[in-house]
Formats: sequence, structure tokens, C-alpha cells
Amino acid sequence: MKQRHTVDLPELVFKFIMAHRLIPEGGKVVAAVSGGPDSVCLLHILLGLRDKTGVALHVAHLNHQLRGDESDADANYVTDLAQRLGLPATVEKRDVKAYQKSKRLSLEEAAREVRYNFLADVARAAGTDVVAVGHTLDDHIETILMHLIRGSGTRGLRGLQPSSQWRSGEVALNVIRPLLKMSREETVAYCRRHRLEPRLDTSNLSLSPLRNRIRQQLIPLLQSYNPQVGDALLRTARIASDDLAALEEVALELDGNIVTEQERTVILDRERFIKLPPALQRHLLRAAMEKLVGNLMDIESRHIEEVMTSLHKPAGKIITLPDGLVFAIEYDRYLLGSDPAALSPFPDITKEHNLKIPGETALPGWRVIADITDRKQVADDDDSYTACFDLDRTGDKLTVRPRRPGDRFQPLGMSQPKKLNEFMIDSKIPRAWRRRVPIICSPEQIIWVAGWRIDERVKVTENTKQVLRLEFIRI
Repeated sequence: MKQRHTVDLPELVFKFIMAHRLIPEGGKVVAAVSGGPDSVCLLHILLGLRDKTGVALHVAHLNHQLRGDESDADANYVTDLAQRLGLPATVEKRDVKAYQKSKRLSLEEAAREVRYNFLADVARAAGTDVVAVGHTLDDHIETILMHLIRGSGTRGLRGLQPSSQWRSGEVALNVIRPLLKMSREETVAYCRRHRLEPRLDTSNLSLSPLRNRIRQQLIPLLQSYNPQVGDALLRTARIASDDLAALEEVALELDGNIVTEQERTVILDRERFIKLPPALQRHLLRAAMEKLVGNLMDIESRHIEEVMTSLHKPAGKIITLPDGLVFAIEYDRYLLGSDPAALSPFPDITKEHNLKIPGETALPGWRVIADITDRKQVADDDDSYTACFDLDRTGDKLTVRPRRPGDRFQPLGMSQPKKLNEFMIDSKIPRAWRRRVPIICSPEQIIWVAGWRIDERVKVTENTKQVLRLEFIRI
């Protein structure tokens, strides 16, 4: 990578900002400043470009409390720097180790989550959703290698992007990287030229974090094989970006026909999805996961491949993914979400309820109306949630409950009883729905699987004297 003169760097950053539309004209930006050369260089350059961009800056620094006096000194340095530059600043402490323990994360993951939660709080208070970070070209190359090692697929080979979204629940941040064309060596030289005297983070010398091992061990090793390995990785990233852009264009045309979303669950049309090329299938799966959880940090290539190899599995197959996601296979569709059962048309039934016959019974999510009439007054009902029975065979001591292990009944039209589970499979009732289907029972047997079939032994015949009519109404 060619070394440029430090006086040219602000113009380089300005052109990069304009080319990628990183800052809206007259917008407000929170600058994340750790105190190191990259973030200090970022802040100084953005301040120098203020007349050109019209940007209003707010400095944010988080003391992770991980390096004792050194962390405190970093916080003091950033506070003093912001004051010298005449900029508003938010400098806080947060307990990363306590967060790590409560969330059971690695220290790196915990620090990252705490840091971005802090930046989101500062941005919200400052009236913006844009946060600038000091990631450089070196960070970009390290990220490509990190993703390659973790097996994050083509999307990971793009490395860092000029801008990206960070999500946590309903909170979204637009993270911009104005220094992505500058090297770490150039930020150090820039700070030296402007006598900014940034801080040295000694934790960067540790070989414990993966990124540090990549920086200090792997990259020098790769350079011994190819001195231009950085340029080679950057070319790979550009190719990956071009390939993904092409896939995205095709995916946008397909999206409405194959992918829909309901109740925070992504629904994929099974027949159409199966016919897509594997590259497009992977792209749609990754895009769906990213939409649901906000980022793909914990989703690796192996997770996508596990889903890919299950596409032809029978209905009922469920795959558990990171971030609480579940991929469920149904007869005519795939479901991706944290709770595919939420798409069930049935409210959840957790216990047994007695029905008032005749009369009306209120159940969680249902209203059940029971009428008794003679056979001549019975009209045909097309509604699958309405059914008629021979009252003498059912009796009036009926209950509604969820299914139980070992349940059997004799579906209308069949000569022998059948296991309820087998009936549900044959009827293609999605697995996620089965525990919610209302099962109506007399003291002797199941008389109705609501929405599907009554029992042969309680049907209305020519000899029926009184008819029991049950109607389930969603509320």
C-alpha cells in the first residue's frame, strides 16, 4: 500500500465521505474516540472538514474499566482533547466484566456490545443515529482474514463496509468509517504531524484476542509468502462485494414472490425456494437472518450450510441457530424466526377447560358456542371450526385441551382408531401448530380435532335424535 503525504489525507477522507454519502449535509455525527491514533486522527480530520460537510460533532468515549489507571488516563486524554477542540463530549464508565458474566460472552464480545450500546445512548441523546468510528484499511484486511478463519462465507469476505447498521432490539445505529482508505501507518503519521500525541493501548500488544494474533502473527507470516497479500485480500473483498451486489439485485426481484414476513418470522415458499440456485438460496437465508437479528456476527457459514442440507428434509425438521433463531420445515414453506409457533392460527392452550353445554364458554383466545337442536334443523357448515355431533353419543360433559402423548381417535370415514400424532402428520398440520390445536373430548374419547376432523363414532346419523353443534370463534 502506497504511503501518501499527510497533507493529502483530509481531502482523501472528504472524497470518500462524499462518494459513499456517509454524512448528510448539515448532519450531526457522534465520533467514537478511544484516544488511540486512528480515532484521534478521525476526530481531527472530521473537525477540519466541518466547513465542507457542515457536520456537527459530538465526542463519545467509553471507559471499559479493563486496564485500571491506563483506562482512566485514556478517558482524561479524550476529555482534554474535546475541550481543546471546543467540542461537546460524553465520557462514561461501564462495567464490561459484569456484563460479560451476565451474558456469558467472551471479553471481546462483551466489550463490543457494551461499547455499541453506549454509543447508541450517546447518539440518541445527541439527536442522531450516525456514529463515526476510526476503522482503517488495516482493520479492513484483518476483518477479511478473521471472517475467513471463522467461515462466514462470501459476505464475510467483503470485510468492513463504508457504512453498516448495528442493531440491538429496536435500536439501530448507522456506523460510518470515513478512514477506510487510510492505513494505520498514515493515521500515526497524521497525529505526529499535528502534535496530537494519542494514547497507546497496551492491550493491543496482547496475543489473547484473535484480531491481535492476526495482526501480529498471521499477516507477517502471509507477507513472507506474498509481500502484496494485503492488496490481494482487498481485491478478493471487491470481487465478493460485486458478486453480492449482483445477487442482491436478483433477490430484490424475487423477494415478494418467495419471501414474506409475519409476526417477526420470515416465511419462504418451499416449492419456489427449492428451485433457486444455491448461491441465491444462501443469499436469501443470510439476508433473512440479518433482518431478524440485526447483524450476522454469530451466524457462520456452517450454520447456513446446515440449513441448506436440510431443505429436502421432511416436514417437522427444526434447526436451532444462534441468537435464538429457529429454522422450521413445514409441508409447503420454511419458517425462520425465534418462535415459528407464533404463526399458528390457534391461541396457545395450556390446560383442560370444561365446556358449558348448552351455552357459551370463554377460553384463552377463543369463544365456544354450544347449541342443542334436532336433526331436521341442522344446516351444512363450511366452516372448519364448526361441527355437529350426536348428543346421545357425546354426552354433555365435554372438555377442551391440548393433545397428549398416546392420544388416539377414529377420524370420520375411517373404520379403525388412529394415533393422533399420525393423523396430524398425515393431515400436514405444521409441527409448530400441533400443541395448539384444540382437542375436544368426552369422558370416553376424543370427539373432534378442531379445524380438521370429528370422530366417526359421534357423527350425526339418521337415528340421531338431538344434535350438538359446537362453534369455535377466534377472539
